[in-house]
Amino acid sequence: MDSCASTLLLSPLVEREDQKDHGDSFLLPSFLQKQPYVPMNFIWPKGDLVEAQQELKAPIIDLEGFLKGDLVATEHAAMLIRAACLSHGFFQVTNHGVDPCLIKTAHGHMDQFFKLPISMKLRAKRMPGCMWGYSGAHSDRFSSKLPWKETLSFGFHENDSDPVVVDFFKSTLGKDFEQTGMVYQKYCEAMKDLSLAILELLAISLGLHPWHYKQFFEDSSSIMRCNYYPICQQPALAIGTGPHCDPTSLTILHQDQVGGLEVFANNKWQTVRPCHDALVINIGDTFMVVFSNEMFKISILLFHLK
Repeated sequence: MDSCASTLLLSPLVEREDQKDHGDSFLLPSFLQKQPYVPMNFIWPKGDLVEAQQELKAPIIDLEGFLKGDLVATEHAAMLIRAACLSHGFFQVTNHGVDPCLIKTAHGHMDQFFKLPISMKLRAKRMPGCMWGYSGAHSDRFSSKLPWKETLSFGFHENDSDPVVVDFFKSTLGKDFEQTGMVYQKYCEAMKDLSLAILELLAISLGLHPWHYKQFFEDSSSIMRCNYYPICQQPALAIGTGPHCDPTSLTILHQDQVGGLEVFANNKWQTVRPCHDALVINIGDTFMVVFSNEMFKISILLFHLK
């Protein structure tokens, strides 16, 4: 991918031909990562570039006892989740039941996809009005304050007769990507199981029946998004993902060890330190729960480039 980007930058003829085929190629961070400067489209106002100075006190919750049916461990986990949700809506979980090898394999397939030639990635390009597909810096929708990232998004709904994730990869990228689709199908299924377990703990934390929320989400749909942050030569001027709230009920995030996730809580930006083998849980903005005159907090988050 690096050599391809360099060639495109160095050859005016290739540059013009590529632009004919892929009009937005020159707003792809993977294409721009060798340039010594950041294009104006990616430069953010100084007020948005404030970097966190302290670490968010997000509890790391061991789910092993809960998943084994230990009532004491379950009550303890629910108590920690309640405290986190009343404070900022973020916590991390370990011993969560998701196979570490599956997570590692999913990351490997993600790296392989984003290192493909631009022409190959654009086979899965997100079309106007569609939520699924490949997008480079959201340049198809915006022209300024672009995020320095590329994304691949697809939907998941558990269906015994229709492996929707496998079908997405085969229909957009071809049969050669069937194995990638199978990996992400398993990944989404594992995350669905974990999300239902988290919903059970959320209900317990509010004094409700453990199945109170699970019953509404067992037949739900979810969104899987892979974010790729290429090298940036001027990281102090750009942002990987701009400030936002997640428009979902629950977000499960696996960070690499580079870090960059920041949360705006208690009127200041705070970092979420990567924890080996942990998954970050974020309560989304559709999960506004009021209980005993207390409200679960929804935080704003972003990704700084490192």
